[in-house]
Amino acid sequence: MKGLILSGGKGTRLRPITHTSAKQLVPVANKPVLFYGLEAMAAAGIVEVGIIVAPETGGEIRETTGDGSRFGLRITYIEQARPLGLAHAVLTAEPFLGEEPFVMYLGDNLLQGGIVELVAAFREHRPEALILLTPVPDPENYGVAELKDGRVVRLAEKPARPATDLALVGVYMFTPAIHDAARAITPSARGELEITDAIQHLVDSDRRVEPHVVVGWWKDTGRLDDMLEANRLVLDRVDGRVQGELVDSSCHGRVVVEPGARLERCTVRGPAIIGAGARLVDCYVGPYTAIGEDCTIERAEVEHSILLAGSSVTGLEGRMESSLLGRNVRIGRGAGQPRAYRFMVGDNSEIGIL
Repeated sequence: MKGLILSGGKGTRLRPITHTSAKQLVPVANKPVLFYGLEAMAAAGIVEVGIIVAPETGGEIRETTGDGSRFGLRITYIEQARPLGLAHAVLTAEPFLGEEPFVMYLGDNLLQGGIVELVAAFREHRPEALILLTPVPDPENYGVAELKDGRVVRLAEKPARPATDLALVGVYMFTPAIHDAARAITPSARGELEITDAIQHLVDSDRRVEPHVVVGWWKDTGRLDDMLEANRLVLDRVDGRVQGELVDSSCHGRVVVEPGARLERCTVRGPAIIGAGARLVDCYVGPYTAIGEDCTIERAEVEHSILLAGSSVTGLEGRMESSLLGRNVRIGRGAGQPRAYRFMVGDNSEIGIL
């Protein structure tokens, strides 16, 4: 059985972060989102994994992820010239997948509990497809499944009037029959080959499509609020450890301080993680915060936020919360007079002023 992870797409909902980085490499609890899917594949006993990449971000993903040996995997990179839908990605990967069944995992998704039991069930029952579903409050924004007597009878992609609240989670399991199904469909109104249409073709052809309703949490990390929520959910399971240096500082609850980090006169309330080489001075870090490597926080308060590597927050009068800072971002008060705000802000940014 092989694995296929989709890491193309432009990440428009996470701009400006994704102007300069692939959305699948934005970290959750200081680990790229993509790595959680790779670890889930490895834990399920899958060794051969293909990663679909876009021309714009493929190089960065290759450099960050490597050949897969650190995960116990062998990774093949597959370039998709244009993001023409999930079913198109399946067809693009067909030469790699061949005649083997496979797990398809969206690279910006997180699934609690991994896929070990799901892969075992798929291998045992041998349906043509196994789809994961979860109730959501806004099904019109997702692929939606309609069930009857426990069987999948209809699927629709982002329907205006959803028949149910069961959204497709970004993890699928297929036999090679999905290739012919993907070839049999036509592009949707948005010009994409939808995986929901390909699965519907299997249903209409009397092929067995089994649903599995997810009990734990699932997150599509394509938006800021979802990224912060995923960070919170992952940090909720972290085991505290202090490997850095604490100088007149205290950590309360489950806090990870990675090697090389130095905290001076700071208070950290977990769950939180402080990356390697970070320097914190006279500051407060609140729950559900992930501070990346080599970050600096001085005379400031930060809570429920994600700071990517090399960023700094200094001299703030109020608390910064529910924020996502990209790499090497600088936030602080200017020393000049008169007191004034001074910004250099990229496209699609958002700033809240005290």
